[in-house]
Amino acid sequence: MPQQLTLDIRPEQHPTLVNFIAGANAELVARLRALAQPRAFDAVYLWGPSGCGRTHLLRATRAAADAAGRRVVLVAGEEAGAELPCPPGGLLIVDDVDRLDDTAQVALFRAFNSARLAGLALLLAGSAPPLELKLREDLRTRIGAAIVYQVKPLSDEEKAATLQSQASQRGLRVEDEVIGYMLRHTSRDLPSLMAVLDALDRASLERKRPVTVPLLKEMLGKFNKPS
Repeated sequence: MPQQLTLDIRPEQHPTLVNFIAGANAELVARLRALAQPRAFDAVYLWGPSGCGRTHLLRATRAAADAAGRRVVLVAGEEAGAELPCPPGGLLIVDDVDRLDDTAQVALFRAFNSARLAGLALLLAGSAPPLELKLREDLRTRIGAAIVYQVKPLSDEEKAATLQSQASQRGLRVEDEVIGYMLRHTSRDLPSLMAVLDALDRASLERKRPVTVPLLKEMLGKFNKPS
């Protein structure tokens, strides 16, 4: 099996619901757009493995809520404490609920209990479906009663189409064989693939060479050298 390489490069792009490549997640994105609007109680839980876009979606929803004038708080599970901010009529977003400690789990359970009366919406995310979360049973039951979405990964065809679209927007000509090599020899999550494309674009400009498989191999070899 070919060795998988990862570049320590990330394009600087603020996450939004517009620049998230939805693929099979169109219904989820529509739900998050609605959740960002000032409205009554709602509870959504989304889950998926690392690299699937969970954190992008949470940050994008926070940005959309800010733009819509809805009070919003985003808390990382490992940083949550005995009290969670619950602005009335607002939106509480908690990432990595599977990392909540015992005290924070109680705080989130209390937030669920008061959310409906306060008009508070909850957007939660974790790495596993509700039944597999290692949380106290009453909290796990509350999460399971929310609207649950699995963040579905893009297919290889969707990834290839996205890379071609991004390359075209940059005026960059990338043959299908180059993208095929990227999908086989680099990390397959979209942020990593976009980082490779970003690096290829720069390498092509700096070296005044077209984007080819030999240039890609040369670039990957450079980043894979021990420091």
